[in-house]
Amino acid sequence: MKFQNKVVLVTGSSRGIGASLARGFAREGATVVVNYLQNQTAAENVVSACIELGGDSWAIQADVTQEQSVKDMVDEILLETGKIDVVVNNAFKPYTFNPDQRKLAWQLSWEDYQEQIDGALRSTHYVCQAVVPAMKKQVQGSIINIVSNLVERPIVPYPDYTTAKSALAGYSKNLAAELGSFGIRVNCVAPGLVYPTDASRNTKEEVKEMIISQTPLRRLASPSDIEGPVLFLASDWSRFMTGQTLYVDGGLVMK
Repeated sequence: MKFQNKVVLVTGSSRGIGASLARGFAREGATVVVNYLQNQTAAENVVSACIELGGDSWAIQADVTQEQSVKDMVDEILLETGKIDVVVNNAFKPYTFNPDQRKLAWQLSWEDYQEQIDGALRSTHYVCQAVVPAMKKQVQGSIINIVSNLVERPIVPYPDYTTAKSALAGYSKNLAAELGSFGIRVNCVAPGLVYPTDASRNTKEEVKEMIISQTPLRRLASPSDIEGPVLFLASDWSRFMTGQTLYVDGGLVMK
């Protein structure tokens, strides 16, 4: 199994894409830390699924937008396992992809932007700051940050969300340049609209159909579609890749 004896932290993994990623790593033999904010029952269900799939797993509650909470989480993982091989920064501020309810650019306050920046960028910064010292000692590590294909093609404009994800993509490239000499790789995965998730639950059928009609593979992504690209970037198969963004959206964005 590709990730046997590897320790993987997936933030925001009690549901949606994060839960799918946790199960994907467990299927390949990893020890998976399921980070969650509020829903302990959901997190424990993901842990149970990971163990059934052949991995090891446990859940840790931590608010990744709070620096001390992140430090405590990482310290617990290192105390328990002695290392962290892979980090997937998946957690983000809850968001609903509903064009009818979105704020238009001129209706947004700075606070709206700040909430999304804190959810996407502040959280990733805290996690990376906490895990990088251990990865430097190991002289290896893979960090994968979940962004969005909206940073390249805002087919529906969500300025606050997309701006935060764009900032995260830029942060990731700088981190990749800084950490490469320590054997630490930093890459991004940019999904298109993923259904079903809590964020896409209220996306209207006509919007989904519009996106599908412009997608060469003629469907939306499911959470499991994100597993392969993330596991690829976490593995030795991508050992000479860093600072890259993989668009996982059925060809809606082509680069």
